[in-house]
Amino acid sequence: MSKTTENLKVAFAGESQANRKYTAFAEKAEKEGFPVISRLFRATAEAEAIHARYHLRDMEGIKSTLENLEAALSGEVHEYSDMYPPMVEQAKAEGHRAKKPLGWALEAEKVHAELFEQAISKVKEGKDLDDSEVFLCPVCGHLEIGKPANACPICGLPADKYTLVSA
Repeated sequence: MSKTTENLKVAFAGESQANRKYTAFAEKAEKEGFPVISRLFRATAEAEAIHARYHLRDMEGIKSTLENLEAALSGEVHEYSDMYPPMVEQAKAEGHRAKKPLGWALEAEKVHAELFEQAISKVKEGKDLDDSEVFLCPVCGHLEIGKPANACPICGLPADKYTLVSA
């Protein structure tokens, strides 16, 4: 692997983390009554996302939709099989408040993997998923294809609190 490719991987990780961190900072600033600072954080977060997309592109990390789905599935399976289980156990052992959101993430990753598997099957048939709406639980990250009928199976949030994900 070339040094530039290594640098792109490091830069991609850093820009991606900055994007998420600045988004969280924006939400906090908004709650604390600083709307312009919130917008500054949101704008900077989006700038970091732009940088990250270039870095991912330049390390040839964006492929066909099928290949992207397969890569996403692999990542989700790793997260729920290998990454999150020991993290959840450690947080429980320490009595850390992160035990609940880590557990939610573990369960949500399983759902994400199932949905990616469905999408892979459809793409192999040359088709898209059947329902046009995707809903997100804003508490735990659970996803539903189609309007959720019941409360979130992971965190219990009422179905009417899910967020419709737009293109």
